[in-house]
Amino acid sequence: MWNIIEKQITEATGQPFKVRQHTRISGGCINQAYRLDGDNASYFIKLNAANGLAMFEAECDGLQAIIDTGTIKAPQPLCVGTADGQAWLVMSLIENGGSRSNPEQLGRELAAMHQHRVSPFGWHRDNTIGSTPQHNDFCDNWIDFWREQRLGFQYRLAASNGYGGKLQSDGEQLMACFGGLFDGYSPKPSLLHGDLWSGNYTYDNNGSPVIFDPACYHGDREADIAMTELFGGFPKNFYSAYQEAWPLDSGYQTRKALYNLYHILNHLNLFGGGYLGQAESMARELLSELR
Repeated sequence: MWNIIEKQITEATGQPFKVRQHTRISGGCINQAYRLDGDNASYFIKLNAANGLAMFEAECDGLQAIIDTGTIKAPQPLCVGTADGQAWLVMSLIENGGSRSNPEQLGRELAAMHQHRVSPFGWHRDNTIGSTPQHNDFCDNWIDFWREQRLGFQYRLAASNGYGGKLQSDGEQLMACFGGLFDGYSPKPSLLHGDLWSGNYTYDNNGSPVIFDPACYHGDREADIAMTELFGGFPKNFYSAYQEAWPLDSGYQTRKALYNLYHILNHLNLFGGGYLGQAESMARELLSELR
């Protein structure tokens, strides 16, 4: 496998590459990760079972889409492939800047990425959110897209996993009426990272922000900002810089729960009943706003 990866890196870069050392990197819960060191270059690689190739191909497309906006840094994908029952994705290695950071730059550059206009809602391919399939069929109507391909999909998956009762009855009510949260607000499609929690950004040696592990699609930029608030880890000056670059609509403070409900339902489906109470509570709170 390593010999094939060496050849792919050589073809992708135009420079001979020979693996001198591969070092396991901890932190990932879905893939294995390694640092590959050669004589003159180093790379980052993710490994999974061969059936994970489509997931890596979609991640490769997402990283390239972010890079192509020319707004915020992301690892450069180099090659994907399979051999010996393994799938891989090779990308440039970002050396962590440690204490060097610039959250204001992160806010400004994320706003610039969101201002990169795309159309329509959705994406040219499906991908994954964590290890859950994420469907991205193109749609001209954002409310329909969120109802069917985000909340609806997760509620149906939860039902198949045995979560019924109040979760499903409140979910049905919410999906029938959440369009009321968009009165006076018509989101336009932006390129979204799609999975922007604190574990998916860092700073390089120059202190510049880097985002990675995307689940890209074209959607309402509020969905990305909402997720930054779900688990914390983004400082206040990130938000102030984003707001200065492109202020959010006042209704965001209510709609962010709608967007984060998608991720809590996904955590329920991935990790179990510990997230059930939170999912039910979020739906109830949203329904109370709509009554």
